[in-house]
Amino acid sequence: MSNILVVNAGSSSIKTVLFDTDLKQVLAVSVSDIGGAAVLRVAEESHPVAAPNHLAALSLILFALGARGHPMERLRAAAHRVVHGGRTLVAPCRITPAVEAEIEACSALAPLHNPHNLSAIRAIATLAPDLPQYASFDTAFHATNPEEALRYALPAAENARGIRRYGFHGISYAGLVQRLPGLTGTPLPERLLALHLGNGASLCAIRGGKSVATTMGYSPLDGLTMGTRTGGIDGMAVLRLAADYGIARATDLLNRDSGLKALGGTSDMRSLEAAGTPEAAFAIRHFCYWAVRHAGSMIAAMGGLDAIAFTGGIGEHDAHVRAEIVRGLGWLGARLDPAANNAHTLKLNAPDSAVSIWKVLAYEEQTIAQDVLAQ
Repeated sequence: MSNILVVNAGSSSIKTVLFDTDLKQVLAVSVSDIGGAAVLRVAEESHPVAAPNHLAALSLILFALGARGHPMERLRAAAHRVVHGGRTLVAPCRITPAVEAEIEACSALAPLHNPHNLSAIRAIATLAPDLPQYASFDTAFHATNPEEALRYALPAAENARGIRRYGFHGISYAGLVQRLPGLTGTPLPERLLALHLGNGASLCAIRGGKSVATTMGYSPLDGLTMGTRTGGIDGMAVLRLAADYGIARATDLLNRDSGLKALGGTSDMRSLEAAGTPEAAFAIRHFCYWAVRHAGSMIAAMGGLDAIAFTGGIGEHDAHVRAEIVRGLGWLGARLDPAANNAHTLKLNAPDSAVSIWKVLAYEEQTIAQDVLAQ
């Protein structure tokens, strides 16, 4: 019972990573296009399979693990990424019937995510009923925000129904807080601006290791310009879109047809960087402008700035975006070392920078496995 299986279930895919108790990755197995032309991927190999639902997909994954010498009997636990924990599930925990019921109750808050997370939890309970299961929540890290940061200025009845800010990418931020001191050899900065930049993007103000503000709100739509999401948009504009096109089309427009995709023609930042068109250049400027603008809000929420940390696919790999964002924060004395930035090293700041600047890999699956070991 030495391995931990980390499970990330979406609507049409399940990705799993097997870790040993030293948190070293052993094997990655996934099934994509569940319910369609499904494909099983084991490490670098891929095979077409029949996977009409999550139960079938997880059965295939567990069989593939066993065939590679990792049978269920050697699993210590299955650990799930759950997007929404609501007000109650604010720390990683073992899944009990009560926890499962609470995850289901939060499905109204994350209808595109929690039901699929639950499908994977229930599938494993069917296939391996004695295997302990754990959950880590993307919203949990932000439960330390003050109430004035979480509460919308709505009537109390709406707040009681769950219409409030929650924030997301919490597993990424929690992992960053855990790993940064070990990577840098220095204590965690007191006031840390963390930027999780990818197809989904957010910022987090971390003071004393705790989240005090973040850019995403009731849903992952709010805040920064993203790959296909608008980011912040006036509520009346949302109502106008819903009135003109209907709720279903407006939902798709805001979440799947906006952001970089709408501005530059693609949601992929690498393609935008290579395109060389005015539209692509504008999309990149828009992304960086709103990151800088929201960064000012985060810095104000924690009363200053001691360090900046970039993570996520864009944050880790796009030197141009990092340079533009830090340039926008130059009034604070933030300075990049161009050579270090272009080389994507851990430490990115110039010697004369007033704040330290770091690039940290987003090992979210490893963080989830670590949560199990900490129980």
